[in-house]
This record gives sequence, C-alpha cells and structure tokens, in this order.
Amino acid sequence: MPAGVVVDRVEDPADPRLGDYTGLTDVALRRRREPAEGLYMAESHTVLERALEAGHRPRSLLLASRWLPDVLPLLARHGVGADGTPVPVHVADEPALRAITGFHLHRGALAAMQRPALPALDDVLAGARRVAVLEDVVDHTNVGAVFRSAAALGVDAVLVTPRCADPLYRRSVRVSMGTVFQVPWTRLDPWPGGLDLLRERGFAVAALALAEDAVSLDDLAADPPERLALLLGTEGDGLSRAAVAGSDVVARIPMAGGVDSLNVAAASAVAFWALRPRTS
Repeated sequence: MPAGVVVDRVEDPADPRLGDYTGLTDVALRRRREPAEGLYMAESHTVLERALEAGHRPRSLLLASRWLPDVLPLLARHGVGADGTPVPVHVADEPALRAITGFHLHRGALAAMQRPALPALDDVLAGARRVAVLEDVVDHTNVGAVFRSAAALGVDAVLVTPRCADPLYRRSVRVSMGTVFQVPWTRLDPWPGGLDLLRERGFAVAALALAEDAVSLDDLAADPPERLALLLGTEGDGLSRAAVAGSDVVARIPMAGGVDSLNVAAASAVAFWALRPRTS
C-alpha cells in the first residue's frame, strides 16, 4: 500500500465522502460546479496516468476492487500521498458505482483531481510557433478531439474563448486521451479583442472559414508565417463575423464530392497537419 493512500469500501451513494462523484451525467450542473469547486474528473487508467505525469494531484479515487492492482502501483510511482496528505481510494461494487455516478464505470478508476490554475497567456505562448484558437466550440467531444490532434500534429498551445466548452470536462479529457494535460492552454479573454494580444506577441492570425475571399489552405501552407494562430469556429455556424474580420487571412480546406465543410475536429486535424512547422 502506498504511503498516504487510504483504501476504504463505500456502499451508500449518499455518503458525503462521495460528493465529488455525484451528478456526473448532469452536464449543465458539472460545467458550473467543477470550476467553482476547483476539481475535474479523470476517467480511465490512461487518463489518470497522464494527469499524474503532468503533476496534477488527486483529491480521491473511486473504483471497483478489481482495478486496485493496477491503480495502487500507479499511485506509488507518482508519489501520491507521499507528502503526508491522505488520498482516499473509495472501492465499491458495480451496482453502487452506477448508483453513485449515474453510469457504468468500465474504464477503470475515476479520480476527482485538483484543478490547476489557468496559466498566463504569455506563459502559454512562450516559444510557440503554432497556436489553435477555439471560438465557442461547445461540444466537449470536439474540444477533446482538437486537443488530441494538436498534441499529435505539432500545435504548441491551444487558446479557448470565454464561451468555449471546458477542456477539463470529463468527456473532453477522455476523448483527448489525456493530451489536455500535455498541450499548454488557457482562456483568451476578452474576445475577440484577444486577437490583438496575439498580434502584439508576433502571431499572424488565420481564420479557417468559408468566405468568398478565402485562400486555399494549400496556398497558406506553402508559405506560412513563422508564428501562426489558427482560428476554429463553433459547430454549425463556424467563426463569428468579428473573428473573421479581425483575422489577417482567411483560409479554407479544398473540398471535393460536393462537400463544403468538415466537422471542426476533423478540420482541425487537416489544418494542423498542413500547417505544421517544417524543420530545415
């Protein structure tokens, strides 16, 4: 047993020690509650491992007993509880887990993690050459998918506007496979005034949008700026007029088959790959 880790069995869904895990299927509630209470949820062994590798600290864990042999060594490797702060590991049977969380927990551990403070914009942009800016992307799955593509395709940082979905919401974290802990990110506020903050820091701003004056993504990729911020818009409506008007260039992905656009997550992967920095 790792020092400082306390394993206990829980059966009552109303147990006050389980407060972090209740109402997980109520999206509106969790969007308000988690930032206010300074927590986020890490679901699955892989996501928990990446959160710990990023230096994040668990408040507690909830899991079925069959996952203990996998989880306890992971906690020990990362020194969880070694500072003398006890970390509860709550163990329950499957019916109790479903009653507590509202869904079938089949990905291993569920951990309530301490939410880190958002870094300053300059800290996120330090040394960055490629930055993605998500304007009001409200679907957590899309946010997570964009982060995963960003991590895989050379994007150095992600900025999200004030109304964008929370990258640390459980579904976003899970879909990203924990890459939200790997790619530096913060909120860009005010918006769209934040575009000027990017230009002041040496970034050219490119909007990915359907517009009559848009250049082909191929043309932009042929001679890209040294430091580039790529704007990606919300599902359905795409980028706002103010965001497009405030950009230095508008680009669109060449399409075939009568298709005019892609889902924002798919479009981000195409654009990230095309605009990835080349090494000389």
